[in-house]
Amino acid sequence: MILNGLGYPDRPLYMTSEFFSKVPCERLLGSGVLPDYLNDDALGRCLDAIYKYGPTELFSNIVFEMMRLQGWHTHLLHVDTTSFSLYGEYPEEGEADIKISLGLPKDGRWDLKRFVLGLVCNRLGVPLFMKSFSGNESDRNSLLEMINELKTGLASTDKTYYVADSALYTDSNLQGIGQSTFWISRVPQTVGEADQLLDACVEMTQCRDARYSYYETVSNYGGISQKWVLVHSKEMEYVAMRTFEKGLAENIEKTGKSLWHLSNQEFFCREDAVKAALKWAKKHPLAEFVSLDTTTVKKKRGRGRPKNDEKLEAVYHVDAVMKVNEKEVERRRGRLGRFILATNDLELDAESLLNYYKEQGVVERGFRFLKDDTFRVSNVYLKKPHRIQALAMIMVLCLMIYSLLEWKLRQKLKETGKTVRSQIRKQVQNPSMKWVFFLFYGVAEILIQRGDILYKELLNMTDELQSLLGLLGTDYEKYYN
Repeated sequence: MILNGLGYPDRPLYMTSEFFSKVPCERLLGSGVLPDYLNDDALGRCLDAIYKYGPTELFSNIVFEMMRLQGWHTHLLHVDTTSFSLYGEYPEEGEADIKISLGLPKDGRWDLKRFVLGLVCNRLGVPLFMKSFSGNESDRNSLLEMINELKTGLASTDKTYYVADSALYTDSNLQGIGQSTFWISRVPQTVGEADQLLDACVEMTQCRDARYSYYETVSNYGGISQKWVLVHSKEMEYVAMRTFEKGLAENIEKTGKSLWHLSNQEFFCREDAVKAALKWAKKHPLAEFVSLDTTTVKKKRGRGRPKNDEKLEAVYHVDAVMKVNEKEVERRRGRLGRFILATNDLELDAESLLNYYKEQGVVERGFRFLKDDTFRVSNVYLKKPHRIQALAMIMVLCLMIYSLLEWKLRQKLKETGKTVRSQIRKQVQNPSMKWVFFLFYGVAEILIQRGDILYKELLNMTDELQSLLGLLGTDYEKYYN
């Protein structure tokens, strides 16, 4: 399944037999192993066995053994989750530990059920922990659960920081992690103290990277002593400013239409009309009233024309004129490019905190790999939730091998000074493994019958490919001898 998952385009896992019928199966998996043996029944039995053992437990055992052999550092551990949408119906009850259910979609497909996959990666992008969750699982709960499970089994002498986005930052989560475990997180704007700091006029210190500046303070949010760093990014401000100015006119136009609808509502007393107008103003801070009054209209109760002696009742309408709240607009402009980072390591300097958090993208790159149509790793054609759990482990195992291989090749290229041609025929030392796999796409094994002797030969093994195999070592070269 790993070979299939890291194979070439248009080879989803349910076509494993088809995949191996077009590759030298015995060369890859051993003498006597035929493509017909690798059918969907064999894969199903394998997934059942993985689930019975425990997908997270099996993956952790593999990772911890590799950590022992490779000596990986765990100074920074990046934690995040993503969701995978599935087609079809899935039973609510079953033997799996998760439920395939509706949840918050990150792909906009509210109509599809899903499951959630959580990863913890080191700064090289190598996943060190994985766990699957139900489709409606909250990120707040899953992030804390992964951190606590990993730190229980992780034996490391490194000073470890768990890095996560703002979903981790709740008072219950910070207390659940504990003061002895170091964490780095982005502070959500919904925290009142953070909202005030984002508006504050403070003197910022320039970073060594001229694109950033910062201001340090302390907080005791959730009863945890922590350092807060207000960061300003010039690049983020530039991008956000274009979006803000583009949406400002549209926002004001919608606000004007909303006020028009309010003015057409009927109220039975003046106080209710004024109260509704003030409530509307709180929901639309980009506008402020130039004037606010009410008008009275006499109307008949019920349908039809009023009789001559019929008593008419008074209804009230909001009569207001609005303008753009320039003070609020400037306040929002001033917040662009600003965000707050927090850590419970009071000795960590602001620039290191920022640099550590910026590496959070390694997890996102892993998720992009799992969802990349080129490898089709994430295509799920399974109906049993417990097999989906097992397949999630295979998916992350593919990611681990891919990221390790890419890191190893780039290290060897730098050490030897060699290069690889890129897609634009430029010599580089940081190729993606996706491109390297493509370079090997044309290699094929042919069988030649000469009398009673059957010869096996490889075609299209260029000097460039031989050089790449030489960098990776004999464990790779043996398949191409």
